[in-house]
Amino acid sequence: MNQHVHDPYVLRSKAEGWRSRAAFKLIEIDDKYHILKPGNRVVDLGCAPGGWCQVAAQRVKSSDTAPRVVGIDYLEMGGVPGAIFLQKDFLDEDAPAALFAALGGEKADVVLSDMAAPATGHKKTDHLKIMHLCEVAIDFARSVLRPGGHFLAKVLRGGTENELLANLKRDFAQVLHIKPPASRADSSELYVIAKGFRGEGLIEEIDPEGDPRDHVAWMPDLKGEKTKG
Repeated sequence: MNQHVHDPYVLRSKAEGWRSRAAFKLIEIDDKYHILKPGNRVVDLGCAPGGWCQVAAQRVKSSDTAPRVVGIDYLEMGGVPGAIFLQKDFLDEDAPAALFAALGGEKADVVLSDMAAPATGHKKTDHLKIMHLCEVAIDFARSVLRPGGHFLAKVLRGGTENELLANLKRDFAQVLHIKPPASRADSSELYVIAKGFRGEGLIEEIDPEGDPRDHVAWMPDLKGEKTKG
């Protein structure tokens, strides 16, 4: 607790209006690898409390009248200007369809995942759980990304990272592990970034006519007012 309270990134996040210190991880990664560009459509998996949604909305210039960022999490989250929020478990069978509908039936330019399963305290178990989330996120990214799109996800050191990289290299032009400065040095977390999706981003078993409001907890109203489901 003492480390968290005095963490310089925690202090900066409060001073600069970010929802969490995690916002700086995405800022540092994007400053170096340039995955978020104005006009991009972005999906943020495991988005609560909203730090990554804030950064993404700002960098792609998303607005309440034309939102281009969609976030999903089973936890509650207050609305982020320029983003649609689905309060739903990403592992639910119908989650991909809800996300695709929220994108307006358009392919995404970037898929982000900062998902992490509740820790058990057993390192091997925790590693396998977060790697499973990453693998599911990769499958989703393959289905929804446009050619040339990018994928970024959190992983943990533990023995299966190289297998994950090899998996991604089949479909992306550039794949590597990174650890941004905002990631605590004593943490086993890493991020895997995959740039330049080679696939066609085919959507299978996803209904483009679906209504994202069926699952939306908060989304910008076209008149600029917040609509709560």
